[in-house]
Amino acid sequence: MYAVIATGGKQERVEAGQRVAVELLGDEPGAEVRFTPLLVVDGERVLVGGELEGSSVAARIVGVVKGPKIRGFTYKPKTNQRRHYGHRQRYHELEILAIDLPGGGGLAADVPPGPGGETATTAEG
Repeated sequence: MYAVIATGGKQERVEAGQRVAVELLGDEPGAEVRFTPLLVVDGERVLVGGELEGSSVAARIVGVVKGPKIRGFTYKPKTNQRRHYGHRQRYHELEILAIDLPGGGGLAADVPPGPGGETATTAEG
């Protein structure tokens, strides 16, 4: 079973137990977050739109990771104007805990609780 969630202006395909890097969510590492899935595929069933009413994807923020380093260089010819710049994006690494379907169906991963145990739940849509 897998689901497609939207976060940070992007869509990600996730499965229970998977780790995925997403844009920073504004929560602390160890916090549990819930996403509303856009699509859920469960074997032969494909759930989309109104069929997903009441379903959610639970995830835990594992920590902050860094993306690849971007190095840039600009210049203007004949004027000795040169500029070097760099950027390295930071992401939250999420561990997908469960995909909960309406009616009690769903799939949970065998994942131990994070540091501090249970924490606050936030909604992301």
